[in-house]
Amino acid sequence: MKAIKPEFIQHLNVVSDRGSKYAVSAGKVRSQAEIKTFLKRLKRAKKFAKATHNTWAARMADGTEIKNDDGEGGAGMIILQMMQRQEITDAIIVATRWYGGTHLGGDRFRHVKTSVQHLFDQLD
Repeated sequence: MKAIKPEFIQHLNVVSDRGSKYAVSAGKVRSQAEIKTFLKRLKRAKKFAKATHNTWAARMADGTEIKNDDGEGGAGMIILQMMQRQEITDAIIVATRWYGGTHLGGDRFRHVKTSVQHLFDQLD
């Protein structure tokens, strides 16, 4: 099992494809209130507030699981499934995309996976 220890982790420019750029952010959360606080903190940075998508998932030790696709239908579920496989709880992971002008089709889901996996690799 991997743990998200810091309150806030962020990796920028994890993936770049056809003008779109991806980042991944994560932190500890133990309640829905802490999820809201984390997202507010993330979006305080104008760059993230203006991102095309901030897709996220959160898991708490009490079994609560929440996801938000933010317009990327199904991307939140991808993050949630990855968290489940790694047995990560009390955490939120956000994959951010800045649209670069070219539709990526299904590649956008691959890039979400790559971004989240990058985060997991850094936790080892």
